[in-house]
Amino acid sequence: MAPARVAKLLARLFLLFLCLTLHAGMLQFAAGTIQGYIGDRDMICPSVCRCDEDFIYCNDRGLNSIPSLPPSASVLYLQNNHINNPGLPTSLERHLAVRVVYLYDNELDEFPMHLPPSVRELHLQDNNIRTIPRSALARMPLLEKLHLDDNSISTVSIEDQAFADNPRLRLLFLSRNHLSSIPSGLPASLEELRLDDNRISTIPTHAFRGLTSLRCLVLDGNLLANQRIADDTFSRLSNLTELSLVRNSLQTPPVNLPSAHLQRLSLQDNALTHMPRGSLDGMRRLQRLDLSGNNLTTLPRGLFKDLDSLGQLLVRGNPWHCGCNLRWLYDWLHARGNSITVRGLTCHGPDKVRDMALTDLTSEMEECEVVRTAGTRDRVGGGGVDSSTTHTPPQGSLFTLRSKRPGLGLPDSGLDYTLSSSAVGKSLALNVKPLSHNSVRVTWSVAQPTSSFRLSWLRLGTGNAMGSITETLVRGGRREYLLTSLQPRSNYIICMVPLPASSESKGGISGDADSDEALVCAKAETSELIPLEEEEDEDSQQMTALPLAGIIGGASAIVSLALIFGIFCWYGHRTGHLCSRDHYTRSSSRKSKSYDDYIESGTKKDNTILEIRGPGFQMTPMAACQPMQPKPLREDYIIHTIFPSNGTGLYKGANHVSNAGHGTNRGYREGGIPDIDYCYT
Repeated sequence: MAPARVAKLLARLFLLFLCLTLHAGMLQFAAGTIQGYIGDRDMICPSVCRCDEDFIYCNDRGLNSIPSLPPSASVLYLQNNHINNPGLPTSLERHLAVRVVYLYDNELDEFPMHLPPSVRELHLQDNNIRTIPRSALARMPLLEKLHLDDNSISTVSIEDQAFADNPRLRLLFLSRNHLSSIPSGLPASLEELRLDDNRISTIPTHAFRGLTSLRCLVLDGNLLANQRIADDTFSRLSNLTELSLVRNSLQTPPVNLPSAHLQRLSLQDNALTHMPRGSLDGMRRLQRLDLSGNNLTTLPRGLFKDLDSLGQLLVRGNPWHCGCNLRWLYDWLHARGNSITVRGLTCHGPDKVRDMALTDLTSEMEECEVVRTAGTRDRVGGGGVDSSTTHTPPQGSLFTLRSKRPGLGLPDSGLDYTLSSSAVGKSLALNVKPLSHNSVRVTWSVAQPTSSFRLSWLRLGTGNAMGSITETLVRGGRREYLLTSLQPRSNYIICMVPLPASSESKGGISGDADSDEALVCAKAETSELIPLEEEEDEDSQQMTALPLAGIIGGASAIVSLALIFGIFCWYGHRTGHLCSRDHYTRSSSRKSKSYDDYIESGTKKDNTILEIRGPGFQMTPMAACQPMQPKPLREDYIIHTIFPSNGTGLYKGANHVSNAGHGTNRGYREGGIPDIDYCYT
């Protein structure tokens, strides 16, 4: 009995184990089913959106709020809607898989507060955001790219240290806002900063402090001027590769530009009038330089000495003066060959090369004269102004000094100009134009304002022999001077140099070495003196030529009018004759045939002339020995017989000798010969 009980107990235990196993399986299956159902429910895409795996497209739907999103969403496209700040649900910050959010072109008035902390890229441009609070940015510690273009952000509306909790921020766009200065507290991790089209007018020394990682800086379309940019502002940006200062008010490039890594420099559409010689020194990696849309006329020698990597040079929209001042640039471009692309280097002057490219001026550049001498330079005269001169001209006066030992030096080989009617130096462009046999007009323009100028002119004698120099001081505000009492048919060298204030305080008129370097000279030739009698003869000839030209013109006009009137009369007469002929031609029953009037009237053609008067005359041939048949219509016509002077006529033979009194119509009538017959048709 004991073994039977044991076996029965084992059987019950086996059945119990089997039941428990089946029950556990059923429970596991039910749990899996429920979990799958819940998972499928969570992955449902919003009905107003389109989903592509973890990309949720809810853009351009006219939404006022963000719909429920699946937890796996990583990229949210919510742009071009009507979403405002209340339309951002607090549940959005629980979607920890979201990395990129596009919320541009909506109706946000404040920086969104409930964005997921996992966001790395945020697009908020084209809204009406006014403030940037630190608390909102602190919720996104992983943020790397922030786009805030086209909002209403001002400098004071950015909270102090607003970006302190974003150590990974690499890109910050604040274009087209209301900024008046560079935002403070920018993170050191920043690599690209765009502040274009704002109202920034001043950049202090500390503006970019700590931004050692910055590579791209865009400050286009602001109010920047040289006087409001600190000298070492950009020198702190040691890793900068691109700097754009387009559409500002710069007259020269900012000083101390970072040169170690700079690759792209954009200075177009400013007010640049001068490029200092060392402004581009050290930029050995520069690949693109844009100087378009400025007021540059020349570039100093050696400006591009370190630009070995330059591949694009854009200089269109400048009034380039293509004289020998740019001979060095011509040689430099030809030496670089096809390794550099130049756009817009078109000459604006002189007139003979206007609208020509600098690289095409081969013959003009070969004519440039470069004075090269070994050792000391030859001078026109030694020393300065004669010490016997005791008068010191006041600043800006037109007091003229004449000296036997002038202080003007000949141009040295370092100056880039030729002795022509125009010349351009480092800081001054000079132009001379003879007006008469004893006067020359001198005009000039300068890159930087100066207090006064020293103007000197020298007449060249036979064989270029040097004479004495006349010098004068000209006020700094003037840009024109007229030289008078010059010798006719003479060559003059006219030179000008801007004087610093220190030179004037010393009371001297002759310049030092610095002024000699800025010396600009041009050459002019006065015309030949014309005697008074020749001038009067020329004037009288001109005065005589005027009425003669008027007489010829009037006669031509009268002849033309008479010719036109004659043609008009002939045409009118011709038209009337044709109309009369067409009248009786159209009334003829034989319109398709053309017959001689004499044959149609049955008259033998001879020297008799028939004059036919009256509208619509038709003459038809009459059969011989047949009476005239009357027509339904009856019209009376008069036929005048005009007898020629030879006496032959309709009633006389050709061999009949006429009476002496029959030479005229009156004679025939007196002889009883009728001259009027009536014909009935």
